[in-house]
Amino acid sequence: MNALFESGLAFLLFLPSFAILGALYWWFPRKPRTAARRIADAFVVFVACVASIVAMRWGFANASGGGRIWPQVLATLLAYGVFLAILALAIPLRARLLRRSR
Repeated sequence: MNALFESGLAFLLFLPSFAILGALYWWFPRKPRTAARRIADAFVVFVACVASIVAMRWGFANASGGGRIWPQVLATLLAYGVFLAILALAIPLRARLLRRSR
């Protein structure tokens, strides 16, 4: 298997989940929808995707033991965990900023 494709497989497999979670983060809460909030939400989703790819590649490159499947498992766990962690940190921060702007 192509090494680039193999190391990116974790991100490709979770891309639908990332799209759903990113869309939910983007859409809720529905109000207020200012331009600044749209830009901030897009930035958070972008950072979550990039950090997820970096974590996935790091996990794939540094996995040791466990046979040929272990690098895929570790890369998938790290990619998903980092994506969720960034969104989980951004949600209360966004809520706090939205309360201040009212």
